[in-house]
Amino acid sequence: MNPVRDVRDKLQQRLEEQAQAYAPDDDRPLAGYAGAMGVYGATVLALGAAARLTRRPLPSPTPWDVTLAALATHQLGRLIAKDPVTSPLRAPFTRFEGTSGPAELAEDVRGHGARKTVGEMVSCPFCTGLWIATGFTAGSVFAPRATRLVTATFAALAVSDLLQFGRVHAQHVAEED
Repeated sequence: MNPVRDVRDKLQQRLEEQAQAYAPDDDRPLAGYAGAMGVYGATVLALGAAARLTRRPLPSPTPWDVTLAALATHQLGRLIAKDPVTSPLRAPFTRFEGTSGPAELAEDVRGHGARKTVGEMVSCPFCTGLWIATGFTAGSVFAPRATRLVTATFAALAVSDLLQFGRVHAQHVAEED
């Protein structure tokens, strides 16, 4: 008998029972979500421990830093989750459905369990946002100058996209008149 395997099997059985009770008519990969939360928590703990061990000073972000990080997180999240160019990253986990807007794809998550969990994460800009923001935060501790340059780049791209949408809208309004 393997006690580790027994505990794992019991935990998996409980998670499956909870998933069935939670959504009996839907495939909700609760075990995959729990795994993703565990990986995220372990990553944050490891980053915190590394910062402490290396005696890195914690930054004091200014409102400008938060604004840059927010714009960059938004832009990079949409780029990862919706952009046609990054579709090869999502392809193992999603199925192409069509377009959902200018330069954005609509994709349906495929698979079960961990595959479905990853598919939901990589095709959702809200989901990727948490990981991206955490990455930018870690970068501000371990490589602040480079991280600020990266966030400024993606923030500029976000504002550029907004201006593009504004220009297209203005052109449509002018054509209607």
